Order: sequence, then structure tokens, then C-alpha cells
Amino acid sequence: MKTIGYAAQAADKPLAPFEIERRDLRANDVAIEILYCGVCHSDLHNARNDWGGTTYPVVPGHEIIGRVTEVGPDVTRHAVGDTVAVGCLVDSCQHCDQCHHDHEQYCREGRTDTYGAPDRVTGDMNYGGYSGYLVAREEFVLKVPDGLDISKAAPLLCAGITTYSPLRAAGVGVGSRVGVVGLGGLGHMAVKLAHALGADVTVLSRTKGKEADAAELGADRVLITTDEAAMKQAANGFDFIIDTIPVAHDLNLYTPLLDIDGTMVLVGQVGPVPELNTAPLVLGNRRIAGSLIGGIAETQEMLDFCARNDVLPEVEMIRMDQINEAFDRMEKSDVRYRFVIDMASLEKPEAA
Repeated sequence: MKTIGYAAQAADKPLAPFEIERRDLRANDVAIEILYCGVCHSDLHNARNDWGGTTYPVVPGHEIIGRVTEVGPDVTRHAVGDTVAVGCLVDSCQHCDQCHHDHEQYCREGRTDTYGAPDRVTGDMNYGGYSGYLVAREEFVLKVPDGLDISKAAPLLCAGITTYSPLRAAGVGVGSRVGVVGLGGLGHMAVKLAHALGADVTVLSRTKGKEADAAELGADRVLITTDEAAMKQAANGFDFIIDTIPVAHDLNLYTPLLDIDGTMVLVGQVGPVPELNTAPLVLGNRRIAGSLIGGIAETQEMLDFCARNDVLPEVEMIRMDQINEAFDRMEKSDVRYRFVIDMASLEKPEAA
């Protein structure tokens, strides 16, 4: 199956049209016409090789909403015409302890990412959702529940599950006191999901001016972290903090805000952070942890939860040919809060 995608050919090159030959369907494969694809900050990092290790050409995109056009003979979960989704993963070993516990993202043999990773069968590099069509193994194709606005739902496949998974693992619910650090693509989903789970939600921000946005998203208040008096008063005030800031920053600012036995989970920054003072952790049985997306079953749970509770990202729709401008704007945090590509704007050759 030939299709067109948008690829970066090098770290310093803009994304441009690129012909992709999707594999012939295996017995358990699903072919999907892509309708919408979210634009994740990690797409920008991978296209520009900010983390090292990018293999070019790279076709980003792991927040995918589409329609099934063909299924392999052994497929039982999906049928032609179904509205489906694909997130950050398209395969795993399926037999290790992590896969058996629905934690495919931590597969002992290594997860297979939707793009920038080799196919487990052929070794060919996977290309992502900035394209007309996708072929994926049926176990990694999710059902889009009725009632979910598919034009807005794509970022749930990364930003949604990245924040939903640690909230669920922490047992956040009615009465939980939740702090959200950062109010970007991840942070705004954390606020919406924590609110929908019944928590009391506070946005932690270094600057004023986000009160209206935070309230509209479902937050109960904003705590200005540069206000020493307010921070002192807020000490021990949170059961759970989710930190979505994507760059190195001082975690010592937030640990005293946790109550005894509280947890702060990092879902943004990957890499070194400034030196940590362990005293608040040891003296208060507080924890700092990390979390990476979620497994397939939990991602389906999240989609169903969002459909029931009308939780959707705040998005700005763009054409495929606006992707380089969108990348530049993302670097400047000039988006409220996620871009979604309308793939109808991409010229698609007829599926062969």
C-alpha cells in the first residue's frame, strides 16, 4: 500500500512530502485510513534529533484516529468501517511478565514505537501518523467509543494516557488533593482528568495570569510558586503532584508541598535535574516517581472514561502543510494546547 507522509530527512531539514510503502497485511493486521493525527512535542524532538538516535527519514505521529479499510484473515477485534485509534505503541513481545500484566510500554524485550523503531518481523523502520494510511497489529489498535469527538480526540493517545496512567495508579478520586505542575499539552490534560476523577485540583505556576484558563479546564485554584508566603501556607497540602514540565527544573520547590506519604510523579522531563534535597522525602515518607504512557488496556480504559465524562483536549486544527509552522510555534509554547492535523488536507493516493 503506497501512501504519502511528511518526513524529516535530517535534523536541520523541514518536514516535506515523502512516499511510503506500507507493508502488506499480515494475518493479524489492520489497515487504517488516518483521519486525524495529533502533534506531540516528542515529534518535534525526534524530527530534530534533540534526544539523539533519530533514524532518517523519520515520519512522526503517534496520536492517530482513523477508519479501518481492510483487515487480515485472523483479525477478530476490528472490522472494516470501524473508527479506531493507535497511540505510541504498535507491538511488543507479548510474552514477558510486563506484557502479561498489560504494561506493554515496559516490555522486557523492548516496546515497538509507532515510528522511529524497527518492525519486529522485518526490521524495517516504522513510519508514523503524519501520513495517509497505517498498518498495525490488531492488539495495538484501539476502539474509539461512540460519543467521542474524533476531531479532538487524537491527543488522548499520548497526552491523555501519559497523565491518566499515573493518576489512576495513585488512586486519585473524590477528595484527593492534586497539584499539576505546568499547564501545557500534558498539564491541561492532567487538570481535566483529575477534575473528572473528582479531585480537588491546583495548578502550580511560576507566574500569574493563568487563573482563568486553569478554572476553565477544571482547576479549583492556582498556586504561584514564586510567592513564598503562599508556598509556605501550601506545605503538606497535596496527596499527589503530577509534574509535566518538559525541561530540567528544581524539584525541591515542590517536595515540601506533598503531605506525609504523598507522591510526585514526573511525566515531562527525561534526564538530569538539579541536585535533590532528600530530607522532605525521608522525613515525610514522600516519593518521587516517573511514569511512561500506559499499556493498551489502560489506554482503552482512558478513551472510554473520556467518552463517558466528555473529557477532550483543547486543540487547534491545522493542515498537513502547516506542520513546520506548528513545530516553530510549539517551540515558543504558542499553542492552546495541542495541534491536530486534519489528514483530509493530505493528498492520498488510492489504497492499492
